[in-house]
Amino acid sequence: MVIPLIELVNVSKYFGYGVIGLVRFPAVDGVDLKIGGEKPEVLTLVGESGCGKSTLAKIMLRILRPTSGVAKYMGKDMWRLKRSEVRRFIRDVQPIFQDPMDTFNLFESVESYLISAARNLLKLNEEQATERIAQTLEFVGLTLDKVRGKRPQEFSGGELQRLSIARALLVQPKLLIADEPVSMLDASLRINILNLLRSAKEEFGTSILYITHDLATANYIGEKIFVMYRGSIVEQGNIEKVINKPLHPYTKVLLDSLPDYRMGREWFKKQLPQTLRTVIEVREMLLKGCKYIYYCPYKTQQCYEKPIMIEVEKSHEVACWMYYE
Repeated sequence: MVIPLIELVNVSKYFGYGVIGLVRFPAVDGVDLKIGGEKPEVLTLVGESGCGKSTLAKIMLRILRPTSGVAKYMGKDMWRLKRSEVRRFIRDVQPIFQDPMDTFNLFESVESYLISAARNLLKLNEEQATERIAQTLEFVGLTLDKVRGKRPQEFSGGELQRLSIARALLVQPKLLIADEPVSMLDASLRINILNLLRSAKEEFGTSILYITHDLATANYIGEKIFVMYRGSIVEQGNIEKVINKPLHPYTKVLLDSLPDYRMGREWFKKQLPQTLRTVIEVREMLLKGCKYIYYCPYKTQQCYEKPIMIEVEKSHEVACWMYYE
C-alpha cells in the first residue's frame, strides 16, 4: 500500500468572527484529501475567493494547525513530527505564493537568499550551492548573471514569479503547493508560468497542487480537480469528467459562468484572464448540512444533513444527496 505524501483526514479549521470573535465558523470543514503517491500528479483546487482554499494550503504547509481532524505527512501527524522529520518535510513540501514578493527578503539580494536556502536545506558548501542555483535558474529561463546583486524589487512581476518557482525547486521537492501563482500576472505571462509548472512535474518528478478561483487555468494545467465551496469539497475527480459532466449544482454554476466550457483546453487557453468571484457569507459557512442549500433548486429536507462524498462513476465523486439511491 502506497502511503500518500500528504493526507488530510476530516480536517476542519475554525476562526473567530464578529467584534470580539465569539462567533466561530469553519473556514475549512471536514476535508479529506490525498496527494503524492507512486507517480507525480497535478491536482487543482478550485473555488471562489474566500472559500477556504488558502487556509487549506496553510494547513498542508504546516503553517496552520487544524482545529480538528488530522493532517498527515508520510502517514504521521505532521504536528507530532521529530525535528529531523520536520526538516525533511520542509524539503519535500514547498510553497509558491500568489505574490512573489512574499517569498523574498526585500533588504537582501535574491542571490544571497538563494545561497542561504541551498546551504541551510541541502547542506551544500558555497560552490556547490552556486552550481545548484545556476542549474535551477536555467530551468526557469534565467541566469545567475541576470540575478546577481539584485534585490526583489528590481525584477518584473513575471521574472520574480519565476524566481519564486526556482526557489521552491532548488531543493527538488516532492510537492509544490502553488496558491494562485498567476493571478497577479498579465494574461500574456500566465501561460508561461503554467507551462513551467507542468515542466517541473516532468523534469523533477514533482507533484503539484494548483490552487485557483479560475477554472480556465485549472483546466489547462490539471489532471484531477477538487471543487471547494464554503470550506467543503463538493466534487472531485478526473478533471475532464468533472468539466464535461459536472454533478454538483455549484460546479454547474461555476461552469455556466464560462459559456463554452466544453470547447476543450484550447478554448480555455484563450480565456485565461477570466475570473470567478462572489460575495462570501458567513451564515453559509456555519451550516451543518449542505452549504449550497440557499441557492440549490433541487434542495430537499435531507439537505439539512451533511452529505458524504460518493463515487458516481470511476474517478468522479460528489457530495450531494441527489446521487444517493
